[in-house]
Amino acid sequence: MVEKDVEGLKFIKSVEEYAGIERKWFIRVEAATDPKYGKYPWQRPIEEHIKLGVIPLDKPPGPTSHEVVAWIKKMLGLSKAGHGGTLDPKVTGVLPIALEEATKIIGLVMHTSKEYICVMQLHSEVSREKLERIIKMFVGEIYQRPPLRSSVKRAIRKKKIYRIDLLEYTGKYVLLRVESEAGTYMRKLCHDIGLLLGVEAHMRELRRIRTGPFREEKGLVRLQDLSEAIYQWREEGKEELLRKYILPVEYAVAHLPKIVILDSAVDAIAHGADLAIPGISMYEEFKRGELVAVFSLKGELVSIGIAQVDSLDIPKMEKGIVVKTRRVIMKPGIYPKMWKTNK
Repeated sequence: MVEKDVEGLKFIKSVEEYAGIERKWFIRVEAATDPKYGKYPWQRPIEEHIKLGVIPLDKPPGPTSHEVVAWIKKMLGLSKAGHGGTLDPKVTGVLPIALEEATKIIGLVMHTSKEYICVMQLHSEVSREKLERIIKMFVGEIYQRPPLRSSVKRAIRKKKIYRIDLLEYTGKYVLLRVESEAGTYMRKLCHDIGLLLGVEAHMRELRRIRTGPFREEKGLVRLQDLSEAIYQWREEGKEELLRKYILPVEYAVAHLPKIVILDSAVDAIAHGADLAIPGISMYEEFKRGELVAVFSLKGELVSIGIAQVDSLDIPKMEKGIVVKTRRVIMKPGIYPKMWKTNK
């Protein structure tokens, strides 16, 4: 007995809605999924849910990002965890923490765009007109040398700033909203704006409000909240709060275009095979060379790969590779082997 994939697709769409994304789906082959294999993400046992989970953490001021990761590993008794983009000790805000198996894809979050609320202090007052004019000069491609306190080589790098909004200007204090490419230093941005203003400036406070698909307005988890959820699970057998705070790994790839594959193709991909056209059921629009996320009909993340064709080519294809597998998330053997090896 097989089930229509309606629930799996609903879950994928809810994940995209969480990230503020809406895409059109295209059906190549109507398909159904066998309930004997795999699990809908919300039906994973709690231990499996944790090991395939991501925490949208609200980092507090004080500890380093690595210290926060170490604390969470100890709290949950895990061997692996990783964060989605370093925040300096005094900086607060969105710090996604990937647990165990989810660490395989945390690099995808690290290299996505970021959004910040920044308080910049000017060393002397300037006119609002001049401030707005200088700020606009920093939108687009800029050159930055990482600050002395950074952990990377201090070579000049080219970065992109997508948007800077001047929210408030009172006396010497400037409130900015900045959307930028990963790896852009807000401290250096404030310093450079001050140089062009001719008055010097420095970053007074910083909070990250978005990194990739994780956004402050969708709710963040504080360390004390996580601690309480872990206590309820271990001491009282209550899982609800922990399931609320730890999101399925699928949320970490909400920003990527997606392909849904047939049950018969899942195990081959789980063994590292590339995705060929016969294995595809549904897909979103994507371009050749883009990273795409490959899902099962139940909404499980199977792998991440690089598109070898444009999605517009799929209706014309009868054979050939569509996605070259780059990183496998699902373990082999969860779905039946329905592929042949060449002898």
